[in-house]
Amino acid sequence: MNYQTTALRRALAADYAIGLMPATARRRFDALLREDVALRVELSHWQDALASLTGALPERPVPEHVWAGIKARIEPQVLHVPAKQAFWKNLRVLAAACAVVVAVTVGVLYQRDTGVAYNATLVNANQQPALQISAFADHLQVEPLTLAAIAPTLSLELWAIAPGGKPISLGLLPTAGKGRIQLSETQRALLSAPLTLAVSLEPHGGSPTGQPTGPVLYQGQLALL
Repeated sequence: MNYQTTALRRALAADYAIGLMPATARRRFDALLREDVALRVELSHWQDALASLTGALPERPVPEHVWAGIKARIEPQVLHVPAKQAFWKNLRVLAAACAVVVAVTVGVLYQRDTGVAYNATLVNANQQPALQISAFADHLQVEPLTLAAIAPTLSLELWAIAPGGKPISLGLLPTAGKGRIQLSETQRALLSAPLTLAVSLEPHGGSPTGQPTGPVLYQGQLALL
């Protein structure tokens, strides 16, 4: 095996740092580390990057309106019985209710035609939901749930993996976490179930090889709605 290949060295260092390397391979890698200064530097970069993921998140006070909403749901509610109304008023209320039902039905049908087609919840190594991804006609909508912070020198890259196929990049996750990823025509053609979505930790700007070079932090199945 050619251990001088940049992509291989980066992938091995990442697997070693995250603890995914088998015992036999880990002993061979330990031997390489003793002789290769540059490889020790590469490993140090990954260890620093992964260490940044364990930082504690600052506490945030719960807004007052959130507590008010919780109390409104759990406290007993008073049932108000309205006074009997004239027949023509009841007809007007019934007509209004029918109009609402029609509007909601049309809205649901419209969303089925033009809205979200696929959805995926990506989980971390502890099987905790970390990321929600919805697939629209020409883009992906990204909603972070419990994403860990990463160093500014790194990026999170999203991959589509068909059964038995190689990972294909769908683009970088938005820097702020929440946002959209615009899809090309080729990428849109990939989005069909069954499909696995995965997020890997990559150098800033994404993988230099077109394939994941860092550890996979999140993954999940794309499901048809």
